[in-house]
Amino acid sequence: MTTDVDLETALLSEDFVRDPYPVLDQLRNDQPVYWSEGIGAWLLTRYDDIVWTFKTVPGFSNEGRLGRAADHVTGPEAAQLDAFRRHYATKGLLHSDPPDHTRLRRAVLPFFSPRTIEGLRPRVSAIVDNLIDDALSKGGMNAIDDLAFALPVSVLANMLGVPASEGALFRRWADDLLAFQGVNKPAAQLLLTAQESLVAARSYIAALISGKRRDTSQDDIVSVLLRAGSNVSDEEIINTCVTLLVAGHETTTSLIGNGLYLMLSRPEVFAALRADEALVTGTVEEILRFESPVARQTRVLTEDTSLRDTTMHAGDVVIQMLHSANRDPAQFPNPALFDITRRPNRHIAFGQGIHFCVGAPLSRLEGDIVFRSLLRRAPRMRLLDTSPDWDVTKPNSRVLNSLSVAFG
Repeated sequence: MTTDVDLETALLSEDFVRDPYPVLDQLRNDQPVYWSEGIGAWLLTRYDDIVWTFKTVPGFSNEGRLGRAADHVTGPEAAQLDAFRRHYATKGLLHSDPPDHTRLRRAVLPFFSPRTIEGLRPRVSAIVDNLIDDALSKGGMNAIDDLAFALPVSVLANMLGVPASEGALFRRWADDLLAFQGVNKPAAQLLLTAQESLVAARSYIAALISGKRRDTSQDDIVSVLLRAGSNVSDEEIINTCVTLLVAGHETTTSLIGNGLYLMLSRPEVFAALRADEALVTGTVEEILRFESPVARQTRVLTEDTSLRDTTMHAGDVVIQMLHSANRDPAQFPNPALFDITRRPNRHIAFGQGIHFCVGAPLSRLEGDIVFRSLLRRAPRMRLLDTSPDWDVTKPNSRVLNSLSVAFG
């Protein structure tokens, strides 16, 4: 394994999180299977290679993948990360391979069926209307806090059967748990902070399980999993619900925030959408491709594997650079162009294969409702920020810190 010093510096920089595409283009062209010593993983950047790895299960495994981030920690701090390791050693929806993954996915699928998701439309629309009412009364908003985050966290709270006021707590836990992901050699302090949030989140969910067990007739996801009986353990429910706390709002926050920035920073796009609301469906897909909410996905090799004349060994960590795959010119003509009429648009923002994101239909529904509602109710909305304020603390996420917009 050899690494390029300048490339390593770039990969670990905040500038790479802000604008990763020049470096990704370089990797995709010159070193599509690249060992990064600083990240501690193989980086895959070509669309076809990443699709192949999504389909090659369990060769590219989900089990224990995030726990590997603590492997490099030594000394006293290593002994302080037992709770972190135990959690990520437990199987859950996103931390398992078949047959466990099949069993767990089957248990939650009724909650994410097309019929169930479509049934959420009136509730999601009502939440969006209330949030827009409030923003219009003020003449503007921070679109991230006031809409892009506020909507999915309200929906997440409903999914878990808890008050929407818990949203601030969920956001803090999610931020801490995302800060170490996407870099397989994170600072020990990031892992210790993540562990504190893990312990708190696990305790919260355990108490939720205890309360729901007395009456599992409700439609929230904890009750659905409890009704699966001995087929799903409490530990697996906790692990899966922690994943929901992280992924249940972050992806949609990114989709909505990135989408608004892309629309409003391109007046011709916003004008086209105002003229033809039917373009919203394709726009959502192009947002997901152009600024993929989840930038990186981690896998662990279970056997020696050769790819493009490079041998990767069992136990190595592999990171699928989704934002690179979704701008691969071999798959997407003129990939640096934000084209809301792009057809076909076979992006992999939600993954592919057996681990395709179960929450994708919900995220798409929320984005669709938000954009259509704003086009109708705030057609003169305009962007106040001159440049995007990317969050550089979470390299695994392509998400904005803030986005100031005005109405009228």
